[in-house]
Amino acid sequence: MKQIALQNPVSRHIRENSSIYAFVIALFLMGVIFGAVIVNSLSIAQKEDLFFYLKQFFGQVSTGKLAAPEDLFRSSFLHNLKFLGLIWLLGISIIGLPLILVLLFLKGLVVGFSIGFLVNQMKWGGFLLSFVTVLPQNLLIIPLFIFTSVMAVMFSLNLIRKIFMKQAAHFAFFQLFLRYCTALLAVFIASLAAACIEAYLSPQLMQAVMKMIH
Repeated sequence: MKQIALQNPVSRHIRENSSIYAFVIALFLMGVIFGAVIVNSLSIAQKEDLFFYLKQFFGQVSTGKLAAPEDLFRSSFLHNLKFLGLIWLLGISIIGLPLILVLLFLKGLVVGFSIGFLVNQMKWGGFLLSFVTVLPQNLLIIPLFIFTSVMAVMFSLNLIRKIFMKQAAHFAFFQLFLRYCTALLAVFIASLAAACIEAYLSPQLMQAVMKMIH
């Protein structure tokens, strides 16, 4: 019974904040769906222009002319670092709460648009490409974005309670802020793994799929 009481802190955290997680995940999925819908609203000329640049990129992939894995790793990690760091910073400011949700929606929109465009233009081949180019690193990075967004929303809501509600007079700000910083550090460390996947694994998978569909 004691083992049941001492539950995994991750599962306990998710259970205690299930309503926030449900809202954040639903918002992200709305972004994915909206991104996929946008593909169908593009004109034929716009699709052709985008596909032209996409074919050039895939041509470079098939001939092995991509940037060095170290450069891809650095670029991917810094991109995620900036995005996650911005969400974290917005959580500290009360007025940043709506922007956190906007950024998460935009992340979903980009993912949905990327997958939708590949499938729309290349059918089955596009599905395979999206599976190896978009999915691998996002299996890790999307949960990190969702977790960071939830932590930022929670921190921002706690600040609002502290400022506007008298019952929060004994609000342990330092302890909460330390936990918030620790969560960010854990997310940054985990994002290193996502950058490794995007830099070292995805290009290899992409080349293999390009050989299959051509």
